[in-house]
Amino acid sequence: MRPVVVTEFISLDGVVDSPGGGEYEHAGWTFKDIEFVPEAYAVKGREQEEASALLLGRVTFEEFAPVWPTMDDFATYNAMPKYVVSRTLDDAAVTDIDWADCHVLRSLDEVAKLKEADGGPILVHGSAAPVQSLLAAGLVDGFTLLEFPVVLGSGKRLWAEGIGRTDLRLRNTEAYSNGIRLAEFDVVQ
Repeated sequence: MRPVVVTEFISLDGVVDSPGGGEYEHAGWTFKDIEFVPEAYAVKGREQEEASALLLGRVTFEEFAPVWPTMDDFATYNAMPKYVVSRTLDDAAVTDIDWADCHVLRSLDEVAKLKEADGGPILVHGSAAPVQSLLAAGLVDGFTLLEFPVVLGSGKRLWAEGIGRTDLRLRNTEAYSNGIRLAEFDVVQ
């Protein structure tokens, strides 16, 4: 069975909203006033090499699809299969774009079937609302969190009210000179 691993840039207060840019009032918060330290982002290269697929929610897909295909740093991601969990997106909006190998999944049952197929880890970037649904359905196996030393006070949070208890086992942690902390967790099933 393929593990589903949620990977997020997250603030101290649990906000994952628009870390690189977008419409959110604090958009781009991961790069504003926080010194760039390359070793803090090394995990992103490792994830890209280990992953066999990306799983995204509609909103994250619509933000990534116009940008990621043109980024050399994401060549491996761009080449792998990408799955968009959406009940509302038209198939053509996902498949007829300039981002290779994109597919629509209409339900959590389809995500479960993808997870049961052969292959390596499935990474979920962003996608706060779908992550909460995946977590509630028992489909998340791990978390990779880069926690930034900032409290944003508002925005989409990874841990929403009412998602229920989830027990995690710390697998790895690192701290960097700019205050970013890496925490990798396995979900205790």
